[in-house]
Amino acid sequence: MLQEPLVLMALFLAGAAAILLLAGLRTRTGDAAVERRLEQYAGEERLEPETAAGTNLVARRVDRAVRGRPFAEAMRTNLSRADLRLTVGEFLLLRFGTLIVGFALGFVAGRGLTRPVLGLFVGLLFAIAGWLLPHYYVLWRARRRLQQFINQLGDTIGLMANSLRAGYSLLQTMDLVARESSPPIADEFRRVVREVGLGVPLQEALEHMLRRVPSDDLDLLVTAIAINHEVGGNLAQILDVIGETIRERVRIKGEIRVLTAQQSLSGYVISLLPVGLAIVIFLLNPDYLGSLFTWPWICMPIGAVISMVIGFFVMRRIVAIEV
Repeated sequence: MLQEPLVLMALFLAGAAAILLLAGLRTRTGDAAVERRLEQYAGEERLEPETAAGTNLVARRVDRAVRGRPFAEAMRTNLSRADLRLTVGEFLLLRFGTLIVGFALGFVAGRGLTRPVLGLFVGLLFAIAGWLLPHYYVLWRARRRLQQFINQLGDTIGLMANSLRAGYSLLQTMDLVARESSPPIADEFRRVVREVGLGVPLQEALEHMLRRVPSDDLDLLVTAIAINHEVGGNLAQILDVIGETIRERVRIKGEIRVLTAQQSLSGYVISLLPVGLAIVIFLLNPDYLGSLFTWPWICMPIGAVISMVIGFFVMRRIVAIEV
């Protein structure tokens, strides 16, 4: 008797999530045209990804409600580092939508065990996964983009040094990098050139790039440019030394990554093996696995999940070698 109200609740939540997502994806064409024209002629690029063309009323209200909060600023920074053109309000709407859809899917999948409480538990797990999945996708995309930037930085510094020897100014050199290099380093240097063109001091524009790309190698480059700007000197020669240092560091990191690849893969296999085995047992005999989700036996899977998460992060810390 308890199942029907729970099914209705799950359907209601799924419908609310669909409406929320549709509302978050609606665009205002008038604002979109204005923003495109402003971006075309002004080329304004800031740390937070401005996407007013796709912003709707609900997303704007959410964005205003969380503006200035520490978690909102961190979220805005992560979106910028991942190069995702979403506001904080739009991203929060997306996360709430995936949370509700995940709960509905988990509840529908879990109620087949003839235990409504187990359906709620599975729905809660799917809801947590739906809430965390967009966040970890942004972090993964930001890490991948950062790694691509670092891999390109050594050769880019060599190009900058050769351009300076050829008689180019520093700003012309950066414009050359923006035109001749490939993303993501071309996009970042293009932002620097645009900001300088809009009146931002060069050192401040470089600091903005360093905030978008938090790299020790880039910090070394920005510091060298700042010191050269203050005291003068042969910047091309300094860039040659920095480029060689960065290339050697990238090579050493690659060797370490190869040597620790087996341990990293072992961490993923050991962590995911119990989950895969539980799914197989669930598909073969749902009642057998469902007996674990009754009190007090439910403490066993909860403790197992906590232990798996702790073990996974411990193994990740062991193989994370700083250079």
